[in-house]
Amino acid sequence: MTNKLALFDCDGTMVDSQANICASMDRAFEQHGLVPPDHHLVRRIVGLSLTEAVSQLLPTGDAETVAAVTQSYKDGFSAMRQSGGLHEPLYDGLLELLEQLKAAGWVLGVATGKSDRGLQHVLATHGLGDRFVTLQTADRHPSKPHPAMVELAMAEAGALPETTAMIGDTSFDMAMAVNAGVRPVGVDWGYHDEHELIAAGAEIVAATMAELNGILNR
Repeated sequence: MTNKLALFDCDGTMVDSQANICASMDRAFEQHGLVPPDHHLVRRIVGLSLTEAVSQLLPTGDAETVAAVTQSYKDGFSAMRQSGGLHEPLYDGLLELLEQLKAAGWVLGVATGKSDRGLQHVLATHGLGDRFVTLQTADRHPSKPHPAMVELAMAEAGALPETTAMIGDTSFDMAMAVNAGVRPVGVDWGYHDEHELIAAGAEIVAATMAELNGILNR
């Protein structure tokens, strides 16, 4: 039997983490005497693997500087997590959506630019650990839009490209879906605009969780 797989991005799709990401990036740049990037630019790179994200924010930086800022970001984010200062709320309606999809016969997965530790923290904080059959992170894959995350998720979930939907808020998610040959479904409450999602290959863009449920089940 082939399963239907709904594969979710995390930051900007399931949880609102932009305040944490921007604050951590500010501190990482400041620790190395660099002017922090505009928060609009930081939001633009959410979804990429961290090293790739920092590289884009430091286009003239050498590899050593990019590596140092990347490590400082990781250390700062980890310290925030350990101190209890990390606030990554679920978007309204997500829990209901996951229940509806499960009832409709979908299996669920995550494909995110977060680390394993970062994703596990989100799942544990919100009691979502048992909801997903496959978890793919930046620790074990090339950065989006490379299709590796989606390909392994399908293999682990017993799904095929024609029975898989990639749900995300950035053009990187949509391009990854296109590269993997799966259905690209955008959401408009995250970090990239609707027209950017469509330009990157999104079949359609949902404005609410209820609309997303209808799109997936029609």
